[in-house]
Amino acid sequence: MDDDDDAVYAREPEPGDVVRICRALNEAQARYLLVGGDLLVEDSPDNVRRVKAGLAVLPDNAAADVDDEDVRQHTVVRVADEVVVDLMGRACGVSYDEAARDAETLERDGVAIPVASPRTLIRLKQTARPQDALDRAFLEGVLRSRGESV
Repeated sequence: MDDDDDAVYAREPEPGDVVRICRALNEAQARYLLVGGDLLVEDSPDNVRRVKAGLAVLPDNAAADVDDEDVRQHTVVRVADEVVVDLMGRACGVSYDEAARDAETLERDGVAIPVASPRTLIRLKQTARPQDALDRAFLEGVLRSRGESV
């Protein structure tokens, strides 16, 4: 879970790690979306158990320490294993169910990876941070390039 020493023992996931984790989550039939580097998960205890089963692909099985209710009770649940995986039941007030309505799927190395849509990402970037303003502008450009309204 969350610890100041996470960086000593765990690293940020690389693309190959993300594919491996998503493959395992898919095999466990977990309901999740990749949002940036975090996982927005459906926060029912049953689904959290599936997420934990998928994350058992990581060598230390640190996800086993996550209680089935943790994702509902905390803003972010950090799993510090070989890599750091942050689990969220809501992102900026947006639930998995809301984000899943227009989710998209990317394919990497034969693995289907569900991701938040540009429109949902714009909702998640409604902050005063300068980087979020840049991200919103980029995402709005993506929507325009697809012929979608902003």
